[in-house]
Amino acid sequence: MGWWRDQVVPRMTDQFLDTEEVRGLRAAVCEGLTGDVLELGFGSGLNLPYYPPTARSVAAIEPSDLAWRRARTRIAAVSVPVVRAGLDGQRLSLPDDSIDTALSTFTMCTIPDLDRALLELARVLRPGGRLHFVEHGRSDDPRVRRWQDRLHGVHARVAGGCRIDRPVSAHLTRSRLRVDALETGYGQGPKVLAYRFVGVASKPRQ
Repeated sequence: MGWWRDQVVPRMTDQFLDTEEVRGLRAAVCEGLTGDVLELGFGSGLNLPYYPPTARSVAAIEPSDLAWRRARTRIAAVSVPVVRAGLDGQRLSLPDDSIDTALSTFTMCTIPDLDRALLELARVLRPGGRLHFVEHGRSDDPRVRRWQDRLHGVHARVAGGCRIDRPVSAHLTRSRLRVDALETGYGQGPKVLAYRFVGVASKPRQ
């Protein structure tokens, strides 16, 4: 599965996550990003066109070399400086309290240990710093959840580890971040794939 994960999945991600609906979600979730921004799962830079002028820099966490190469044109088209700051959201090589805002779009489903990644994110965010997110995962409908449980193994193998059964809001609630705003519901597409979590979480001030 190495070739599939390295060469096919990044191209699939670009195609399926660059629809008109998803572009609208990206634009909305990028509003309010300020200062030094950390983006988990940067991919090929699909969020870059929606970064506001208040963003001073972007530290991109992206494991895929192919996705990073495909991001070059988008990086060159924006004025905000972007650096590849790591490959793994579970182990961030950034100082404590060094990031003003963070962004995660359709990334939490693929991080093997999401609790650890959120712990790392809380470490590097400055007190009062915010995480803006739009994710997909475990539905609130028992019937849909049963299908997610049946299908998640096959889907994860095809989609590079993406877990359609991940309870994103539960992970956020038990993290060191405070959930300030959260909207859930179905987007376009099959319900097993389209249950969304959109919102903002923040690191409490000491």
